Amino acid sequence: MLESTFRKLSEELEQLKTVERAAIAKVIDEARALGDLKENAEYHAAKEKQGLMEARITELQDLLGRAQVIDPSKLAHERVSFGSTVVLIDQESDEEFSYTIVGVQESDPSRGLISIQSPMARALLGKEEGEEVTLQLPGGRKSFDIEEVGYRPIDV
Repeated sequence: MLESTFRKLSEELEQLKTVERAAIAKVIDEARALGDLKENAEYHAAKEKQGLMEARITELQDLLGRAQVIDPSKLAHERVSFGSTVVLIDQESDEEFSYTIVGVQESDPSRGLISIQSPMARALLGKEEGEEVTLQLPGGRKSFDIEEVGYRPIDV
């Protein structure tokens, strides 16, 4: 993942652990003081929120613990790799498409940011400018020429 994503997720984890946990604990204590817990909607809602928050904390701790932080600006981009921006030309329509290979957390296909684990990225990895690649897309198989492979700053 990118350094900026690592920082953002670390900040979210810290916020959940230091601020949100205390806030939910306070809400649970206040709801508990209202009496009978069997029919106490506030208590049950707070406990459910606490469970979801604890699951997110666990998810973030696992994700950050396994994360590999990569600065793609320091990588050679002669071949498609993490952080590469690839310009493809559709062989049938001559339409141009541009995609940047990013980590799962940064992926946003609507902005041209595709996950390194996606089938498209896997097909592109290791390819060079001038090569041809055939991709299985939702609309069927399409062939593209790789017009350009390089690095462009990534804004996530």
